[in-house]
Amino acid sequence: MEKGPKIIVEPPGPKAREIINISKRYLATTTRDFPLVIAKMENDLIEDVDGNIYIDFAAGIAVANVGNRNPEVLEAVRNQLEKFIHSAPHDFYDDIQYRVAKLLTEITPGNFEKKVYFGNSGTEAVEAAIKLAKRATKRPRLISFIGAFHGRTLGSLALTASKPVHQKGYFSTIPGVEHVPYAYCYRCPFKLDPASCDVWCARYIEEVLFQSYVPPEEVAAIVVEPVQGEGGYIVPPKKFIQELRRITDKYGILLIVDEIQSGLGRTGKLWAIEHFDVVPDIMSSAKAIAAGLPLGATILRANLDFDEPGAHSSTFGGNAVSLAAALANIEYIIKNKLHERAAKLGKKALKRLKEAQEEINIIGDVRGLGLMIGVEIVKDKETKKINKEARDKIIDSALKKGLVLLPTGKSVIRVAPPLTIDEDHLEKGLDILIKAIKEFS
Repeated sequence: MEKGPKIIVEPPGPKAREIINISKRYLATTTRDFPLVIAKMENDLIEDVDGNIYIDFAAGIAVANVGNRNPEVLEAVRNQLEKFIHSAPHDFYDDIQYRVAKLLTEITPGNFEKKVYFGNSGTEAVEAAIKLAKRATKRPRLISFIGAFHGRTLGSLALTASKPVHQKGYFSTIPGVEHVPYAYCYRCPFKLDPASCDVWCARYIEEVLFQSYVPPEEVAAIVVEPVQGEGGYIVPPKKFIQELRRITDKYGILLIVDEIQSGLGRTGKLWAIEHFDVVPDIMSSAKAIAAGLPLGATILRANLDFDEPGAHSSTFGGNAVSLAAALANIEYIIKNKLHERAAKLGKKALKRLKEAQEEINIIGDVRGLGLMIGVEIVKDKETKKINKEARDKIIDSALKKGLVLLPTGKSVIRVAPPLTIDEDHLEKGLDILIKAIKEFS
């Protein structure tokens, strides 16, 4: 594919419009509201059905960390297809399962014995974490955070609190989940100064919840994203995560860390939790784990394993083709030190965006780790009022200029390209983004 961007016809072009109209007739409503109809993807570029070429700042929602259609992943998938596709992996053994599980136990934080449960997606990885925590502790309650996104199945949905639409019409989910404020310092829910609050949002759990109506001895786990994804790419203070670990240790509560969007090099380290010098008891991983093939993994302290066969299982979880992709994908990230590359390129991108923030009044905040960057669009810096309308127009304008972006939070643009992105494409993409923001400032 030639270098991008290249816009032949303003998107959506005639072929794209035709497919969009047909799709609306046959596909159930989800979040499919971007007028992009993809024909081909290669590393950091996307070609649509009308021949337009775009720079990819979405990476399939932070999935394509090793780039779209990574050659080494494709080769591993082809090789596995020649052997077998499906083995009923939760009933029978094969060598690919333990090889990926062993690698995950070696590269995740914690110097202790671990095990891995394989599912098909992020929400399944979280469901397994919930079940593990409840079964191991014999406790009924969970604590999650406002702004959290952990999935849409009814168990993980009980933890999710990023948008009302996710919950609307599905009451009741699993009971016993309490939501508390996350360390969203740009919009502190307690209206405190982050410089002097001593992470009150974390201490609130112990000093308010536990002292008022949530007996700590009934709490199985605190579930947290080290960087909130769908909540707005929010990076908390280091002390916030460390305080959660202190609280969980004090009361015999498990700490579950959701690395579904932030893991596998995205934030400049293999795992976002490494930025906080905290070791979780259970981790969930998905999205970037298999370079676009469906796979979720729950990595757990070995002593938290299910106590009897059949307590949890899956037909397709640990599918051999997905695992072959995962093995090649993870090895590629480590071999090519993509986490270090993400740190380097992310630093450059943050610098440019923060410079733009100083100049443009509707950029309220720029934050991120590695290539997980959020640009919060506001009415103006003084009021910090949410500006979803401008955010959405910016994303649409950028698409017409050859840049694919995704929103997050209430009025945030996420910058999450493949970690293999060509540096020239990164710079061009930032040029387009900043130009589009200026149009609506």
